[in-house]
Amino acid sequence: MLDFSVTFGITIFNIILLTLILRKVLFKPVTKIMAERAQRVQDALDQAEKDKADSRGILEQYQTKLKNADAEAEKIVRTARESAEQEARQIVTEGKAAADAMAEAARRQIESERQAAFARFKLEAAALVMAATAKLVQREISGDDKNRYVTMLLDELSAQKGNH
Repeated sequence: MLDFSVTFGITIFNIILLTLILRKVLFKPVTKIMAERAQRVQDALDQAEKDKADSRGILEQYQTKLKNADAEAEKIVRTARESAEQEARQIVTEGKAAADAMAEAARRQIESERQAAFARFKLEAAALVMAATAKLVQREISGDDKNRYVTMLLDELSAQKGNH
């Protein structure tokens, strides 16, 4: 059979005592350190999850801002394009008005020069008619006769001009 001696009992007692001492001195602090470490890891995971959620929120905000910025940029481009088109239409309108005014001024000047040329022509024609008439008649026409003939000739030319 088994012989249990005193040493065996002391050994058992020593093992139990050592287990209690190690448990008190070593296992509890190690367990506490491991629990604290597990808690820090859990806290870090929770913080990482929270940061991830915050990052998603910020990402969504930036995406929304980006969409808004795109819409705003499109609006600015559209407004600038409309403004440029409006300005171009205004420049064309002003150019047409200036061209019309210049054409009208040119027409008035041409008409004025035509009337002046016609008046010179009438005077020169009257002088030529008088000279030709004087040669035909072979006499000198007096100043009063000359004025009367010039007036009569001018009236006749004006009447003909009105008929044409």
